Amino acid sequence: MEPCRSLALLTSFLGLASMLVAMSTNYWFVAIGPKFTSHTGIWPRAQGDRVAGYIHVTQVFNILATLWSLVSVVFLVLSCVPSLSAPGRGPIVSCITAFAAALSAIVAMAVYTSERWSQHPAPQIQCFFSWSFYLGWVTVPLLLCAGGLSLGAHFTRRPGYESL
Repeated sequence: MEPCRSLALLTSFLGLASMLVAMSTNYWFVAIGPKFTSHTGIWPRAQGDRVAGYIHVTQVFNILATLWSLVSVVFLVLSCVPSLSAPGRGPIVSCITAFAAALSAIVAMAVYTSERWSQHPAPQIQCFFSWSFYLGWVTVPLLLCAGGLSLGAHFTRRPGYESL
């Protein structure tokens, strides 16, 4: 297997894993007050409370990013096994889906960041983004790298016995 395809598979898998971990954990935003500490994610647990619209947008675009990333990984894996894929189609489909996943992740993270950044808590409460949030942002360059490497794998194909 050529280096571009191997690296694309690695970065695509890392992007998928980091997005899944970021989405499933509850440490996107932390608030520390004089007598309490609270942390939240994008899946609120309070029953009966209204969920803000930006949370729904973040959820939807994170789910889309995860699905696109999964498709990217699947097509890269299938492109490694010549008998399971059409010759030369796996890397280009993986490239397109990785870029779509990166775009979806950018929208999700930008919406969440802009909405949370503009919220002002009481003066005695310290609020900050936490590790799940940053892991969501790490997903973006991983998926962009996966898309670029998949594109490189598509254009650096070496003709083999399949082309004869």
